[in-house]
Amino acid sequence: MEMPKEKAFVEMPKVRPNALLVILSPLVTLHSKRIVEMALKQHLPGMYPTRQFAEEGGLMAYGPLIGDLYQRAATYVDKILNGAKPADLPVEQPTKFEFVVNLKTAKQIGVTIAPNVLARADKVIK
Repeated sequence: MEMPKEKAFVEMPKVRPNALLVILSPLVTLHSKRIVEMALKQHLPGMYPTRQFAEEGGLMAYGPLIGDLYQRAATYVDKILNGAKPADLPVEQPTKFEFVVNLKTAKQIGVTIAPNVLARADKVIK
């Protein structure tokens, strides 16, 4: 499946953005490696929605802990299987988030991460 947004990366040098902000969606997650590769090729610092992106070479990621979301979904399934009506269950938002910084990428694209930012990171990739 071809990523429909590759044209955006082709056009980016014309507008010379200072950074990239990627939001969470299934399509974005499916193409995470390609998005990170294209950003790195242009030495573009990026903030991504999950740890996966930082582990694939993205500069930083801040978003919900995906494993926690799965555990909470399992709790919902258990309630439904034990007789709860899905319509009676509340819609919940993520409650656990993580911040990941990739120092290898920072060095590669020439970005310095301030010590106070590193101190707040849940994980630092060196």
